[in-house]
Amino acid sequence: MTPFVVIFAIAVVMFAGLLADGGLALAAKVRAIGEAQEAARSGAQALDLAAYRTSGTVRLVPEQARSLAQTYLASTGDEGTVVVTGDTVTVAVTARQHTQLLGLLGLDTLTVTGVGSAHPAHGITAPEP
Repeated sequence: MTPFVVIFAIAVVMFAGLLADGGLALAAKVRAIGEAQEAARSGAQALDLAAYRTSGTVRLVPEQARSLAQTYLASTGDEGTVVVTGDTVTVAVTARQHTQLLGLLGLDTLTVTGVGSAHPAHGITAPEP
């Protein structure tokens, strides 16, 4: 009977760990996606003002966009990569979530990723519904 109780107790801890730590990992993923989107929005503010003022062309200054997005990422404490392509800033964030119960079984952290993109919008043509 003792081996059964030990195996059953381990199974219960694993199941509880999957529930609790799975929820924490899901919340961390949502946070990573939000941080990636916010970093991309920060980078999308790096407009080439000279081009916009002379011809109305909306384009980014890639180095400045990358720098603004990286600055935002540095404030969150998570790691990420920033890619500027044309007028789009894409940010991929990697975050680590420490586990609560799965740490008892040797799994101390879960790694989650989130991706966000943004590009500058040119003017407002109509009110949003």
